[in-house]
Amino acid sequence: MKIEAIEYGDRSVYTVSAFNRGVADWISRLPSLWVEGEVTELRRQDRWQSVFLTLKDPADGACLAVTMPRGQFDALRLDLADGERIHVFGRPQLYEARGDFRFRALTIERFGLGDHLAALERLKRKLADEGLFAPDRKRALPRFPRRIGLVTGNDAAAKRDVLTAITARFPPARILVAETYVQGPRAASAIAEALREICDAPEIDVVVLARGGGSFEDLLPFSDERLIRAIADCPVPIVSAVGHEQDVPLSDLVADARASTPTAAARLVVPDLAELNARLERSRAALARGTRSALDRERRRLDLARDHLRRAPLLMLERRRAALEQTAGRLRALSPRATLERGYAIVRAAGEIVRTSSQVAAGARLDVELGKGGLGARVEETR
Repeated sequence: MKIEAIEYGDRSVYTVSAFNRGVADWISRLPSLWVEGEVTELRRQDRWQSVFLTLKDPADGACLAVTMPRGQFDALRLDLADGERIHVFGRPQLYEARGDFRFRALTIERFGLGDHLAALERLKRKLADEGLFAPDRKRALPRFPRRIGLVTGNDAAAKRDVLTAITARFPPARILVAETYVQGPRAASAIAEALREICDAPEIDVVVLARGGGSFEDLLPFSDERLIRAIADCPVPIVSAVGHEQDVPLSDLVADARASTPTAAARLVVPDLAELNARLERSRAALARGTRSALDRERRRLDLARDHLRRAPLLMLERRRAALEQTAGRLRALSPRATLERGYAIVRAAGEIVRTSSQVAAGARLDVELGKGGLGARVEETR
């Protein structure tokens, strides 16, 4: 379609549509070429037809918006991350309706780690060698902190998310907020200073370092060596809640605990009051059941003891009676009377028991005792 101007006297004027169409037509005649830069702001969603990223020149910060069809991007299987340096082959393109200039990528090749990423890798290895990321340095978070410190940006959504989540989970929580820069060249030193000040505040038991998501460059202050060492030197446990799940600044590695989001950080530093109340109610009910059970056991024991005490005298009498009867039986068995009852007799002469025939003479009077009754006798002869 021919692009024509509207004539206003001696002035030729183009409509926005005509201007954009003309520029787009001119740009479309430019050749395909390779462009080098660092990946930033990579955005890919399954429901999107295209993948978007920004190429940044690390030398001066110049940026170029890049788009690529999602199918072609996924087929490359590059698994790119912010900070990596790449070569992109494609051609410039202007979207006429919005005047949006982009570089339409035809293919992408990984060139190597970007300057920032390479520097971060060197710093990461250095700090790891010093033991700053060692698991044995991690401190346990307090179960019931007296006071919680929150270091975050002013008017930041992360601050609102943390405060809302903490007060929703545990309304009695006391929170001290320190607002500071969380982006830009002054952020690292400002955050480190805010950490030192909030740790010096009375009764601070744990500190949350929070920032919402952002580009690779936005989160660079949280990988600054000054801030990492300040976190390592903090006298109280630190929870790092910086960026999103896929973001892993060095503050996450040195902190005592890492939260994938500011909201998740709230779940780490305070218990759920509703859950605590439910647990207390269950414990109270268990104690009541245990008390009732103990009382029932003691009542049964006392009842048994009472019955035992009531029966004890009777049992003792029975045992004593049995013992007496046994003794009486033995005595009866040993009694001379029992011998007499078996057919024997006791013979006395002059009041003494006659044991031998030499004790009496013929004609002597005898007194004979039988098992039942007795009789008198006279000796006729002795043998």
